[in-house]
Amino acid sequence: MPTARHDNIEIEYEVVGNPEHPALLMVMGFTAQMVTWPDGLMEALAARGLFVIRFDNRDCGLSSKSEGPAPDTAAMILALMTKGPAGVTAPYTLSDMALDAFAVLDDLGIDAAHVVGASMGGMIAQTMAIDNPARVLSLTSIMSTTGSPDVGQGTPQAMEALISPMPDGREAILERGLSVSQIISGPLWNKERSEKLVALQYDRNFHPIGAAFQMAAILESGDRTKKLESVTTPTLVIHGREDPLIAPSGGEATAAAIPAAQLATINEMGHDLPMELWPRLSDLIAGHVNAVPVA
Repeated sequence: MPTARHDNIEIEYEVVGNPEHPALLMVMGFTAQMVTWPDGLMEALAARGLFVIRFDNRDCGLSSKSEGPAPDTAAMILALMTKGPAGVTAPYTLSDMALDAFAVLDDLGIDAAHVVGASMGGMIAQTMAIDNPARVLSLTSIMSTTGSPDVGQGTPQAMEALISPMPDGREAILERGLSVSQIISGPLWNKERSEKLVALQYDRNFHPIGAAFQMAAILESGDRTKKLESVTTPTLVIHGREDPLIAPSGGEATAAAIPAAQLATINEMGHDLPMELWPRLSDLIAGHVNAVPVA
């Protein structure tokens, strides 16, 4: 697979579709490798006339890993749940992760793209539109939030699942991953599909320490609400009604903050991308992209 490079950071990526078609950059979320974007969804978007790009964020998958001691993940999750100070030093921010995403576009020779982000990926996508709006043709923020501690708070069970101890051994680790997947997903969760994805990610690259660095980046970046008010990029916000990890109020606040943003709330969707919803999601994303006037 190709690799984009900038400032000693390497970002692994792959593409689907015709490079002559409008570029759609897909940014995945917290600890989730690019394969978490389902192949079927990628192909559905490509079939709708888009050149689809997905990549591994730093500290995840096959992209660069941070060196040095990791921040205290449990302390950071507690800070999120109690709306208190994180008390950690982050080696990078969401703006740095946005630069990673732009580096992928640079490697492909793409000046500007439509950007879709899920969960933490939605935070990165929002940051891309804030930091360099000329390069973001449209923004789709899925199951994400503004960074404000007053919205999008997950259920205690979902938050506790994120900080549950990592066991030893492949089978125990896969069992934990499957349990977390079920807890944060909606009613369309499928055990067989989830087992395959958890195993795929583990066998592709197991790097649990990366979670601490990514969480620190989220907390260090803070509340984007005021900055989002200046975003003029055409924006679609998608959120599941059954999301236990980032409550629907996170999506509602994102749509309220960005002028003229559209909000699509989907029944039976949690913090996941179930196969049954791929047609709806691809229609929403492609429809949003196609509604943006060609310069």
